[in-house]
Amino acid sequence: MLKVGLIGIGFMGRGHLDNYLRLEREGFPIKLVAICDIDKNKFENRFLPGNIDVGNKAYDFSKYHLYTDIDEMLENEDLDYIDTPRPTYLHAEVAIKALNKGLNVLCEKPMSLSSKNCMDMIEASEKSNKKLMIAQCLRFWPAYEYIKECIETGRFGKVVSGSFFRGGSTPKWSYNDWYLKKELSGGCLFDQHIHDVDTINWLFGKPKSLSTIAKNVVEGSGYDILSTNYIYEDGKIINTQDDWTLNGDYGFQMRFRVNFEKGNVIYEHGKLKVNPNDSEGFIPDISNDDGYYREIKYFINSLINDTPIITADPRSCMETIIIAEAESHSADMGGKFIDLI
Repeated sequence: MLKVGLIGIGFMGRGHLDNYLRLEREGFPIKLVAICDIDKNKFENRFLPGNIDVGNKAYDFSKYHLYTDIDEMLENEDLDYIDTPRPTYLHAEVAIKALNKGLNVLCEKPMSLSSKNCMDMIEASEKSNKKLMIAQCLRFWPAYEYIKECIETGRFGKVVSGSFFRGGSTPKWSYNDWYLKKELSGGCLFDQHIHDVDTINWLFGKPKSLSTIAKNVVEGSGYDILSTNYIYEDGKIINTQDDWTLNGDYGFQMRFRVNFEKGNVIYEHGKLKVNPNDSEGFIPDISNDDGYYREIKYFINSLINDTPIITADPRSCMETIIIAEAESHSADMGGKFIDLI
């Protein structure tokens, strides 16, 4: 039975909490024993809702050991691993502290705000011989897994082009508004857009070069709207866009379109559709589970079976941060192309 400590029950942390409750109901060999959050009001179920339906219900916290201090939790609890959906600027510090204490770590995305910190996390993992995985959930999202399989098998030939978008309302639900402070969250580029940066890296590898144009709308938050073009040796056209200023009743959307030599695959409004060039389109049979559940389950299985972290290995996730750093640099210079290879 793996004993788990959850650090942070903000918007995303409660999503993780929901999945631990589900895994325990399903008889998975884990037990969430301790929860830590600096805001003790959350232990009284006083939360701010986010922009997607993740972890917004009330919880029975009486069955957990509750802490407001991470060091105290790490000192008092006998844990197998910690799950850290903490604010981004704390990812490296908390992960390294836990790894140095001999604990495995599931770290929320993005890995960190700098590739240097990412390397420090990797070195701590290797030195302690403990597992570190970054919760880049789209690598476990069934629709994105499907497009990954299409690319790797060449089912519809080579990729000709691809477009990836996500957008929603300005995140005004974080503790002390840390989401809207560039130095703490990295802004939309490192917090929300990072999902598609990671998807590009995972699906196609590091681009030869890139160009990003971006705009700040919310004072102090960094780039809130952006568009990036990625250049690859084979000439495929790849673009990502993100906007977290779509307020009102827009809600949240993530979608993609990948065009192959022999067809295209479209994901929008939560539906995946395949359109072969020479036959009728169809909806593929994929799992109904979301990436949050599947990433946690993957990490647990890697601990139980002592298998390497392959799907979201930390070195690949560090490469995602390197690409994001290049995007930020390009945006700072008005869209100048930045070479990566």
